[in-house]
Amino acid sequence: MKATPLDALRDEPALLLAVSGGPDSTALLLMAADWAGGPRLHAATVDHGLRRESAAEAVAVAALAAKLGVPHAILRWEGEKPATALQERARDARYALLAQEARRVGSPVVVTAHHLEDQAETVLFRLARGSGLAGLAGMAARSRRDGIEIARPLLGLRKAELAALCEARGAAFASDPSNADARFARPRLRALADALAGEGLDPAALARLARRAGLVEEALARATDAAEARLNLCVSGRCDAPALAAEPAEIVRRLLTRGVARVGGVDPARLPLVAMERISAELLDAASQGRRYAANIGGALIACDGSEVTLAPEPPRHARAVRPVSAMPAITSASPIQAVSAIRSPRKIAPSSRPTNGTT
Repeated sequence: MKATPLDALRDEPALLLAVSGGPDSTALLLMAADWAGGPRLHAATVDHGLRRESAAEAVAVAALAAKLGVPHAILRWEGEKPATALQERARDARYALLAQEARRVGSPVVVTAHHLEDQAETVLFRLARGSGLAGLAGMAARSRRDGIEIARPLLGLRKAELAALCEARGAAFASDPSNADARFARPRLRALADALAGEGLDPAALARLARRAGLVEEALARATDAAEARLNLCVSGRCDAPALAAEPAEIVRRLLTRGVARVGGVDPARLPLVAMERISAELLDAASQGRRYAANIGGALIACDGSEVTLAPEPPRHARAVRPVSAMPAITSASPIQAVSAIRSPRKIAPSSRPTNGTT
């Protein structure tokens, strides 16, 4: 049996393939359909309703899926579309719809067609925005979102290879003009690809950076686990201040981020890195000098009385006794899902420059 990039998913009971109709996801559908005795397959296309052609493209995917014998659903993002953070909201809606469809068909995994160039763009995008090491690790081959596992088995393949597969099989694919729209950051980074490659920063080199960052991130995560086992800060909400001050600054930041996320009930990835770095440095300085300190962020109050560090839910605004060092805005859920095939969008607000790859 010929090996494929999808073989790591062979033991799953079912897979939901996210197929937009672009060359990447069309190749994913073709590869999956070629399996013999693999998982039960389903496919879904999200029609964001942002382009006139999107409905016809979704129908074309449905026709190809039917030809290949793969059940297919068209999922629509309905309602008035926002005028700000449009691409980010569209991505959130897409994953929410895919997660709902995956649960409906009994698939524990949604499979996307992100490839090598997508990984390179992600690393550049996050680097330009001052991401930490976890961000520079790029997209993981497996991750979780909206309660469903996301698999990206094609991260090692180039876009040209996927397009060539479609052409060899005579499978037509769509092209999303937003992927070249210079109003958005990712297309602007994409336009720099040749110049960056000339300096050695080609997609393979950036993907290599992501892999190395991922290895270091894993090592730091384990070191943070060990520090938590010693200090018990995140679980108990308190620890000895001098003992915390003896830990490396990066480990302290990670411990505080975990603890704040747990106490405040927020996603740790949504806590602002710069603010957490500042608070961690200030807390370490206070703990090492045995003096008092307090700051609130992400719905949690971090305090030091000179000998002990504590984490507790942030007090009501009218009862706060300290001035916040920084604040975390409320985390709201994605737009409410209306049905298996529809999700409402939020109200219109001002324009955004954040992109979504609509054909992946």
